[in-house]
Amino acid sequence: MGGPLSSLPPPPPPLPPSAAPETVCYRHPRRPTGRACTRCGRPACSECLTQAAVGSHCRECVAEARPAASVRVSRWSATRLDLATRTLIAINVAVFIASFLVGGGGSAGGGGAFSGGITRLHQLGALIGPSESYRGEILRGVADGAWWRLVTSGFLHFGVFHIALNMWVLWNVGPPLERAVGRLRYVLLYFAALLGGSAGAMLVSPHALGAGASGAIFGLFGAFAAAMHRQGVNPFRTSIGTTLLLNLGITFLIPGISIGAHIGGMIAGAICGWFMVAGRQRPPAWANAVPVAVIVAAIAIAEVAARR
Repeated sequence: MGGPLSSLPPPPPPLPPSAAPETVCYRHPRRPTGRACTRCGRPACSECLTQAAVGSHCRECVAEARPAASVRVSRWSATRLDLATRTLIAINVAVFIASFLVGGGGSAGGGGAFSGGITRLHQLGALIGPSESYRGEILRGVADGAWWRLVTSGFLHFGVFHIALNMWVLWNVGPPLERAVGRLRYVLLYFAALLGGSAGAMLVSPHALGAGASGAIFGLFGAFAAAMHRQGVNPFRTSIGTTLLLNLGITFLIPGISIGAHIGGMIAGAICGWFMVAGRQRPPAWANAVPVAVIVAAIAIAEVAARR
């Protein structure tokens, strides 16, 4: 059954250092490396390692440490100030450029609806109450189910000066209000004012073909003025109040401007601003429902007014 232990052969001598097996990259078996991931310890070459705050991490560890997509989006959004205002301006500019490219009804760079500056996009999306005949074509109005005009008209403009003026005002008045009420509330407020302007236009001039962001912008002024008054500040002693009064004067003095859209937008914005910026206290949770209620009411008013 075998001899004594002394008869067993001696163990082999250890390998010299030069004969020890090489450490290779876990992703590239033929690539020797002297580095390793400082998180999991697996050997990796320089190509497979990413510099970290402490040491270097392999690709798997980098992926595991990466936040979820929703978290990354939230962090990105939090670092982008005035994102809603910038997005609204970008949409308005994009639609204006598209009106040039589409063409069809006249030059988008014309002087306005009353001087032929109407393109195919204006025919499809500008605000009009009852259906009207325009250059041999029937424009389907809000009264006949073209409800989208209540929204799309707020992103169409007549000419370069029209959009340049509106976007300049929006760039100045939008950001501080967006920071004050928060991005989501600001967007709700903007669309409440836009639809309030559409409702006002339907009440005052349902047969006129109208477009422009001025109704929504007047709503931002109205929200600012209401919020200041709620906080004990006389808005007409500030630049906001002065600008609002100046624009109201222009609205009534210069022909061709939609008085109903400006007044309707201002009223809608003031209602939202009164509740969404509640003095020195935090606004109540139900304040988020105020712009939604204004939107619903504005649509209902516009639908009824369009049928007059």
